Amino acid sequence: MQFQISWYLYVEKYRYKYLALYHALRDAILAGVLPYSTQVPSSRELAELYEISRGVVSQVYEMLTAEGYLAAEIGRGTFVSYQIDRAESEEQERPPILLSDWGQRIMGLRLRDGVPAASYPYDYTIGQPLADAFPFAEWNRALYASIREITEIEGEPKYEPQGYRPLREAIARDLRKSRGMTVQPEDVVIVNGSSQAIALVAHLLINPGDSVVMEDPTYGGIREAILAVGGVAEASPVDENGVIVRDWDSRLLFVTPGRQFPTGAVLSLERRQEILRWATQHNAVIVEDDYDSEFRRRGRPIEPLKVLDRHERVVYVGTFSKTMYADLRIGYVVLPSWLREPFCKARQLYEPRPTALVQQHALATFMNNGQYERHLRRMKRIYTRKHKVLWNALTDTFGELFDWAESDAGLHIFGRWKGTRENFQEFRNACLAAGVRFPDATGYYDDPEATPAVCLGFPRLTEEELVTGVEIMQRVWAQL
Repeated sequence: MQFQISWYLYVEKYRYKYLALYHALRDAILAGVLPYSTQVPSSRELAELYEISRGVVSQVYEMLTAEGYLAAEIGRGTFVSYQIDRAESEEQERPPILLSDWGQRIMGLRLRDGVPAASYPYDYTIGQPLADAFPFAEWNRALYASIREITEIEGEPKYEPQGYRPLREAIARDLRKSRGMTVQPEDVVIVNGSSQAIALVAHLLINPGDSVVMEDPTYGGIREAILAVGGVAEASPVDENGVIVRDWDSRLLFVTPGRQFPTGAVLSLERRQEILRWATQHNAVIVEDDYDSEFRRRGRPIEPLKVLDRHERVVYVGTFSKTMYADLRIGYVVLPSWLREPFCKARQLYEPRPTALVQQHALATFMNNGQYERHLRRMKRIYTRKHKVLWNALTDTFGELFDWAESDAGLHIFGRWKGTRENFQEFRNACLAAGVRFPDATGYYDDPEATPAVCLGFPRLTEEELVTGVEIMQRVWAQL
């Protein structure tokens, strides 16, 4: 009987002979090399053919028989019992498996990828707090204490779907003290960063075809959340006083009033009142994204829209990724009473249990013992010095190319390019080649042909590096 399989290729791949023989036979059956009803050699014959023990062959035959690939017939022998579906095996053009409407909209979004900061000695990337100044020793002690506390609990630990209650209590106290907000722990839900809160609110409040207002320019995640659920993004321009208020035909507005992203403009009190009146007249909801206004260089943070809200129109979103460290994916949302239950149920659909409970425990401890407040005070001093150094370097000797936007808070400086789009791209590419990287803020605009702009983040570079990077950009432009 002619019987050949690629046994020796499998011997090189698998450590044990029985696994090599098992996979060699199974693959030959699935590929049709050993078609249906083919009689395989007896265990003695196959053992002699490949110079292995008869016990190994018997073990493999038993495994394949148990899985339905072989069948033993008394008095006749062992045969291949797996029959290939010829219709399925034939190569033919088949219609693609279609995604849902939501899935197809998701495919239209950009998949973000990170660029290692080490690739560029002078990297002005935004959204990255200074890791070197973070009190990791104190934070690690809080983490270890939380781990011990959780592991010492007997049985299944109790938890609330809104998140660890002591953390929600600490956040409520901090918002009352630092923002003047009347907040109870029941109003607060812990989320995996502000982006999750924005996406869940979009799912709950936007139907396909709904017009949704956003600032122009704005954070890309807001636009993506609107488009992903089928909403129509209506871009509203921004000036030095924040978003320009209009009589929008919409039921939902995303806004960054404390420090507009990315321009840094603070929404004036007059416009705050106009927005709230608009929301009342149109029975609309305002999503207030307060992403980094903790770091003010003059005075205390501006009172949020949530403070002025008298009719439960405002959803307030906050995050710890700027105040702690970027990889701590803990954010929170302060909800109107009517939105609490649907929001918690929507979040529970994706995550039945609260995530990062150890980190939530540790952060509650960090806030309750005053370490969080001390850390913020220290970081404000560091960031204030760095902002001053970068601002002076940009405005004193580098003002001919950009119109720099002054701001009292935040972790980056925004500037609009004064030249042509072609010159801007040439300048940016040359800077990258010289080791200087900065984000192209043009992508934050709704119009792809908008005036080019940049955001220069300053937390991670030293004061000397901030100045040196600007000097390199000056030399690059002079060479161009």
